[in-house]
Amino acid sequence: MAESGRALLYQFGVGLAFLGTTRPDGGPRVHPVSPLLFEEGAFAFIVPSPKQRDLRRDGRYALHSFPRPDDENAFYCSGEVRLVDDVIMRERLSDLFVEERSALAIPRPAEEDALFEFLLESCLFTRTTGHGDPSPMHRVWRDG
Repeated sequence: MAESGRALLYQFGVGLAFLGTTRPDGGPRVHPVSPLLFEEGAFAFIVPSPKQRDLRRDGRYALHSFPRPDDENAFYCSGEVRLVDDVIMRERLSDLFVEERSALAIPRPAEEDALFEFLLESCLFTRTTGHGDPSPMHRVWRDG
């Protein structure tokens, strides 16, 4: 499931997904984000924004892969985030962020960009034979 999830999150060459957070009024908020999959886990730099404030206030999240043009395969995970303040880990992930985007000359994440680790509580992988597949295959993983 991990490799299938990685393939869907990195289908465009860099990590791209929709991040769902919880607004102060309890409603959902969904925005695109660039997750980084690293040997230690799943991470993302989040710019100062309502999304960053949501995660600092209420660490629950949902992450969903972008749609594919030829099928309805999808990867979803949810859990809580952990704010990463380790300087060495931030350096390593900043290097990975820039390396993955080297063709685009994207700068390093700014100091005010918060680094969050996405702790996994559950994952769902869906495989289909194309759009409108009447019998999609769903595989679920739950922590514990």
